[in-house]
Amino acid sequence: MMNAIVTAGGIPQPGDKLYAYSNGDSKALIDVAGKPMVQWVLDALGESKQVDQVIVIGLSAKSGLTCKKPLHYISNQGRMLANIVTGVKKSLELNPKYEYVLIVSSDIPSLKGEMVDWLIKTSMQTRDDIYYGVCPREVMEARFPASNRTYTKLKDMEVCGADVNIVHYSMATDHLDTWEELIGNRKSPLRQAAVIGWDTLFQLFTKQFTLQGLVERASQRIGIKGRAIIWEHAEPCMDVDKPHQLELMREDLAHQKKVAARASSKQRSAKIVAARMETKKPRTKVRVKKK
Repeated sequence: MMNAIVTAGGIPQPGDKLYAYSNGDSKALIDVAGKPMVQWVLDALGESKQVDQVIVIGLSAKSGLTCKKPLHYISNQGRMLANIVTGVKKSLELNPKYEYVLIVSSDIPSLKGEMVDWLIKTSMQTRDDIYYGVCPREVMEARFPASNRTYTKLKDMEVCGADVNIVHYSMATDHLDTWEELIGNRKSPLRQAAVIGWDTLFQLFTKQFTLQGLVERASQRIGIKGRAIIWEHAEPCMDVDKPHQLELMREDLAHQKKVAARASSKQRSAKIVAARMETKKPRTKVRVKKK
């Protein structure tokens, strides 16, 4: 079990691609198929059997969000790293025994509870400092062919990053300068490689790294134990950064809601039919023997 931190502090500004959809409010509250985008994420965390409590950063109880797990709110600290550090401290305050915390972006609305459980169970087979998920290009494009994600080309595969990862609580106190640069350049794998080292950047350009090789080099340079988690599902890596991705998610989740509604209706109909059949069954008369 572990707590989850949901980062929801981003507010699109004039000129941002999603500004017209947010109306000056948080990106996390943009409507996706009848729900705030972050509500889909909270629903997934609520369904997870491995998540204990949920910490939302950047929103308040006034947002009207709900979750099956205990929900806590922390105000936006101004920077992504500061938000994560504050969230980790809150998690330790809630459950000092939990060494790891799940960090989830608010803009991956197609996330499912069973995917969260798979990540936690798979990661906790080892004891590393950070577990960073990646999705192979073929997996992403099979599920979301129109996503237009940015991929990092490696020697053995092309990958994009996941937006749900696991870190040890020590990540909130160690190597903060490096983490600040890496998080600041999270949308540019090449700039992140430059932070780790120019030789790393050169080898990445020339596609000399395998995924494992890149993980080992980054871990060595930063001074941590890292592990790459390769996803077989695209949903944890399908974030909403652009209008066409928002429309893609709206259409996809609206379709899922219709499918779920039809399945639920069929189940109710089957129960009604079964109940009617039960009432129509002839009752067996019990004969009493005369003495």
